Amino acid sequence: MKLLKTLAITTALAALFASPAFAQTRIALVVKSLGNGFFDAANKGAQEAAKELGDVEVIYTGPTAATAEAQIEVINSLIAQQVDAIAISANDPDALVPVLKKAMERGIKVISFDSGVAPEGRQVHLNPSETNLIGETIIKLASDYLPDGGDVAILSASSTATNQNAWIEAAKAALPKEFPKINLVATVYGDDDSVKSTDEAKGLIASYPNLKAIIAPTTVGVVAAAQVVTDMGLIGKVNVTGLALPSEFKQFIDNGASQAVALWNPIDLGYSAVMIADDLVKGGEAKPGATLAIGRMGSITLDDTNSAAMAPPFTFDKSNIEEFSKIY
Repeated sequence: MKLLKTLAITTALAALFASPAFAQTRIALVVKSLGNGFFDAANKGAQEAAKELGDVEVIYTGPTAATAEAQIEVINSLIAQQVDAIAISANDPDALVPVLKKAMERGIKVISFDSGVAPEGRQVHLNPSETNLIGETIIKLASDYLPDGGDVAILSASSTATNQNAWIEAAKAALPKEFPKINLVATVYGDDDSVKSTDEAKGLIASYPNLKAIIAPTTVGVVAAAQVVTDMGLIGKVNVTGLALPSEFKQFIDNGASQAVALWNPIDLGYSAVMIADDLVKGGEAKPGATLAIGRMGSITLDDTNSAAMAPPFTFDKSNIEEFSKIY
């Protein structure tokens, strides 16, 4: 009887410590703001990676407002909780450096994904795709439906978003040689807030009567702009394009407010971020030329800035958005 009780206790303890609450590795996925469909999809991938790894718990967190100050509060809380790793999409590349350096000094592994942190504030950065390719893609999405060229404007996220700014600069660099008929008249910022993005889209339309396209390389901004074009009866006159989640944007492809958009799979991005963080926690090296495993996505090789790209963007139009809207 005593032996049976001992076995029962041993079995119960084994089950308890195998549960997520007692996972050996805790990885925090810190996003720009909660309630954003892109990051909700990334969390699905992160949880998939945790399940696959078996000994990982993912803490999905972020502020309600997309500001650096709010992210700093979240990070300080995670440091106090002594998590093993932080994977963050940054609202500001520089403002987060001091608090993330503090995290690394406490032995916490830090990577950025999607929107990067300055190199001194992280060990690895995972770009969703190659920067120049994204920049060229967002301009091409507008150019393909403007055979005679014309005025276009960019509605971005925040003015400090690392990824947005890099994509915009790459887009501008591609204009003279590859898209000479496209005239970029303005770049405005909606701060990944639907109300502000709506106001900025309306402002562009009012300020530029010959505007032919609004390019929004942000999933919040592109939906806001497409809704404005729909509500103002400008379908067929102003084309909205950029980076969009198929599930959120299908209605605007269907109604003609947009001809095509692009994106990488945010599920894959969240999955890859957790895999990289786990690799670092378990002894992987973060140095130029190092190769890190990202599970079913294969592997990445770090460049001179300890950065790497995951995959090229994929275009969604009427031919395929129905299929992908059921996935993410």
